[in-house]
Amino acid sequence: MSSTELPGAQAIAAAVAPTVSAVRVAEGERLRSVALPGLTLTVRSRPADRTGLPPALFVHGLGGSSQNWSALMPLLADVVDPDAVDLPGFGDSPPPDDGNYSITGHARAVIRLLDAGERGPVHLFGNSLGGAVAVRVAAVRPDLVRTLTLISPALPEWRVQRPAVPTGLLAVPGVAPLFARLTKGWTAEQRTRGVMALCYGDPARISDEAFRHAVAEMERRLELPYFWDAMTRSARGIVDAYTLGGQHGLWRQAGRVLAPTQLVYGGRDQLVSYRMARRASAAFRDARLLTLPDAGHVAMMEYPEAVAQAFRELLDDGGGS
Repeated sequence: MSSTELPGAQAIAAAVAPTVSAVRVAEGERLRSVALPGLTLTVRSRPADRTGLPPALFVHGLGGSSQNWSALMPLLADVVDPDAVDLPGFGDSPPPDDGNYSITGHARAVIRLLDAGERGPVHLFGNSLGGAVAVRVAAVRPDLVRTLTLISPALPEWRVQRPAVPTGLLAVPGVAPLFARLTKGWTAEQRTRGVMALCYGDPARISDEAFRHAVAEMERRLELPYFWDAMTRSARGIVDAYTLGGQHGLWRQAGRVLAPTQLVYGGRDQLVSYRMARRASAAFRDARLLTLPDAGHVAMMEYPEAVAQAFRELLDDGGGS
């Protein structure tokens, strides 16, 4: 057991999780549960505008969920059949039986989901942690990926941005339980404002309705007995991936990706440096780059129309054909 895991988190989860508030489902969306050996994943879907469209899978970042893609999915429902997954321990997916929250563990969950549903090859989207996961999936299972769209992917940086340091510190033994105690008095609204200030280029763009939904989701997450454990272990997974070299290093794997790749970087991103856009463009064999000067870390939530247009242009250029 990880030294940063909250005592008895997995054992408590099974008994307490049924009392947790229901996850929000937007109009036109539906949730389904996919049971796999040692793993259960919740998948959020929106019906495609017509039958026969190629499948797409959206993978969220650290602390996020499939809800992070609710603004983008309807904008693409006329060109793809969209699904968004809750990674193990996030959203409405319970923790994995083996407690593996590494990049490889999350990538394995995505691969198993795609293999079980026989939905590959898919147009694969990933944000932040989900971007790193998507890179690994595309590198090791090219047969599953038509195109790759990466929004502020968590690829290793030598000079980590200062606002990203607390996320890295979650991986240090003892920090997560300490932080949980120190912030015990924080309201869900205070936590939500902090997260949005960190992730959005301009938090003022968030509507009152979207903020209310975000607060409700934060309240729901805080009820989960494994919340801090999932965050801690996934943060450690990112740190470990940053220090891993050789053929399993993420930059090396980026160079092995065969799928046409769309990169999206925000000029106001406080977590993934804007300067990494140039390196990423050079790393992938077939890459296109969209830079959004006013966007932060979650461009698909801040500027979904621009991200959708970039993907459409990727398709027009023959991506995934």
